Amino acid sequence: MQKPLKIAIVGPESTGKSTMSAYLAEAFDTVWVPEYAREYCAALTAPPTIEDEVNMFHGQLALEKEYLPKANQILICDTTFITVKIWSDAFFGYTPQVVLDELPKHPYDLYLLLDIDLPWQDDPLRDFPTQREHFMQVWIDELKALNANYVTISGTGQHRYDSAVAAIKEFTSPKSSPKGST
Repeated sequence: MQKPLKIAIVGPESTGKSTMSAYLAEAFDTVWVPEYAREYCAALTAPPTIEDEVNMFHGQLALEKEYLPKANQILICDTTFITVKIWSDAFFGYTPQVVLDELPKHPYDLYLLLDIDLPWQDDPLRDFPTQREHFMQVWIDELKALNANYVTISGTGQHRYDSAVAAIKEFTSPKSSPKGST
């Protein structure tokens, strides 16, 4: 049996990653890996530490490993541990070396970068409502640094979902594999 393709749903806060992940898993009759950091941070009683970031890194990798055998040709991942790098850099000014060392060893076949064109939704686990443009650029820079295959998904409502499905179908068709397209 062929190893499932790993499709990462990424982007700044409040861009609909979890909702998109659930939708795509249903559309492609597969499973999706939830964002480990969300549950982890919800249980914290103090701001996260750099050690917490490392724990979230290990937790996300463990969840992906757990869900991979359950996938039906495609594994949808609600974010990736690139988020640990982004938040570590933002909050602490550096990323733990273990994360930097592992980042290039865990590629995804395709990243869907969700645009910031959805309205901000307040959530106690979200921190940067006024810095969405900044973090969108950070995601673009991180994906380019990895030489990742990514497609930016914009729009609202069903159009956004249809664009994501179309991007995956185009990527999985024999004729395509755009690098860094938007």
